[in-house]
Amino acid sequence: MKHVIVGTAGHIDHGKSALVRALTGIDPDRLEEEKRRGITIDLGFAHFDLGEDLRLGFVDVPGHERFVKNMLAGASGIDLVLLVVAADESIKPQTREHFDICKLLGVPRGLVVITKSDLVDPEIVELVRMEIQEFVAGSFLEGAPIVAASSRTGDGMHTLKAELYCLGLRIAARPTELPFRLPIDRVFMMRGFGVVVTGTLIAGKIGKEEEVEIHPIGRRARVRGLEVHNRPAEVAVAGQRTALNLAGVEAQEIRRGMVLAPPALFEPTDRLDGVLQSVPSAPPLKHRAKVHFHCGTSESVAEVVLLEAKELRPGARAYAQLRVAEKGLVLPGDRFIIRQFSPVTTIGGGVVLDNRPSRHRLADPAVHAFLAALEQGGPEERLQLLVEQAGEVSPGAVAARIGWQPSEVVRIARLGEAKKRLVILGQQTSVLTSAAHFQALSQRVVKELEAFHQANPLVAGLAREDLRGRLATREQGEQRLPSPTLFNAALQALVAENKIEVQGEAVRRLGREIRLSPEELSAKEQISRAFERAGLAVPAAKEVLDSLRIDRARAEKILHLLLKEKVLLKVSEDLIFHHSALEELRGLLARRKTQTNRIDVAAFKELTGLSRKYAIPLLEYLDRERVTRREGDVRIIL
Repeated sequence: MKHVIVGTAGHIDHGKSALVRALTGIDPDRLEEEKRRGITIDLGFAHFDLGEDLRLGFVDVPGHERFVKNMLAGASGIDLVLLVVAADESIKPQTREHFDICKLLGVPRGLVVITKSDLVDPEIVELVRMEIQEFVAGSFLEGAPIVAASSRTGDGMHTLKAELYCLGLRIAARPTELPFRLPIDRVFMMRGFGVVVTGTLIAGKIGKEEEVEIHPIGRRARVRGLEVHNRPAEVAVAGQRTALNLAGVEAQEIRRGMVLAPPALFEPTDRLDGVLQSVPSAPPLKHRAKVHFHCGTSESVAEVVLLEAKELRPGARAYAQLRVAEKGLVLPGDRFIIRQFSPVTTIGGGVVLDNRPSRHRLADPAVHAFLAALEQGGPEERLQLLVEQAGEVSPGAVAARIGWQPSEVVRIARLGEAKKRLVILGQQTSVLTSAAHFQALSQRVVKELEAFHQANPLVAGLAREDLRGRLATREQGEQRLPSPTLFNAALQALVAENKIEVQGEAVRRLGREIRLSPEELSAKEQISRAFERAGLAVPAAKEVLDSLRIDRARAEKILHLLLKEKVLLKVSEDLIFHHSALEELRGLLARRKTQTNRIDVAAFKELTGLSRKYAIPLLEYLDRERVTRREGDVRIIL
């Protein structure tokens, strides 16, 4: 069965609630004050089936101007609108404001109902019909059915139901393959059950016993029970009025405007970029004006940062950034309404394009081009833009920003990879990057290595992590390193292209060799000879280096080169030996073993003629090399 949400709109006391009651048999005015005063104050809900293939859920909204914010909470999730105009009053101020809101929210279809038709002559009904036709000209309701009806007598109800049926069949089903989102419009306690929240599921599907996250507070809860249109259900799908009994959370923690979504997928935001449309009757909107911001069922205060000019004229359209006082879950494609701070009237609305933007400068051409591409591009183009902007990003992070399932992000990314626009990295598709970014990073690796070799001709290569550190960029005041996945992939590509080579933890340009000057070759020979002559009674490295004619920095690098070539071996932090001396020591121990395989410190000192200063570090070195094995105070020669 197809589910369609119908919303009422119109001036106070034009018969919206009576019309819903006449259609469904359900009184949407649930509050005592509403019944006493005869007006709708908060949202009311009802439903009925039109045949076996279509169920209509009704959201009845207040018509009084003081309760327009409640009307907005209900209007955000509707598929089609019933614009209600009373025959005895025709078009009134709230008719106009409600209709402006419906246009700004992008309601795709609807019809107009002339209510209270039994109170006036047929000629008046026809006059109101003509006024309505003129009023809706050029809008989504131009050419829509206009049905005269009476909730009291039932006249016109059959025609109205027939028109609703035709419209309902033409409404596109809401996406069930997207991650679920349910903006909360009511919260209450039910005895014996606990916390219950209601709302219209705008995307995805949700079932009993699933875990949900409540945004923006980040609390998690379990769906203990579920109803769809007041009937128990196992699963609710997009487009259905849904009530959820939540376990693990208190009622006082939740309020209208919060959103239920899958755990650990989305992040709330207090800043968004969008395209903003001003209504023709609105006053000019100033740059950095404070407004009331409505999105989904939420309401907050926001600052409008215009991105193209310092003023938005009535009826004009422009890109803007909204900086919202309270965080909320907002995704690209969501519609929003802004109302003047004082007096509170609707002045515009628009569509979210980016929910994780940086702060922008006024009239920045790059920002305008980026937002225009986001607005006009298809899924592939939008993903490409976001990946290019991020440099590198995980599919989960893209999903949180764009509102897709991570699997859908990967699917779209593979289309870009096939066109050589995107690069997918990691065994489990952990990183997405653009082909241009990957190429630029590879070029920087080569450039950094060349700069390192030029500055350090006596060092064979650069440590991997040091190289990664040199590739860091600064974004919005923070240093950002390429991820290990991206960095290692760039190294592998460069190795395959015969541009670099990797040996252990060292990276260097392919074919790079250390080239020593005659002076440095002489110093290298002097260092080697000094340690070789010393045998096992080696001098301190500092003494050897200080005796050279070259500067200390180059001398230390030559010493490290000899260590790397294993001409010299570091036995402890302070003792360096020539490899030939250590080979002779092994020979001594081999000869000792022919007599006995046991040796203690005293015997070792006697055998080598060394003091304890050298003997202990050398014995520990021999243990590490498995030439000897310590057993108490004695070593076993292996």
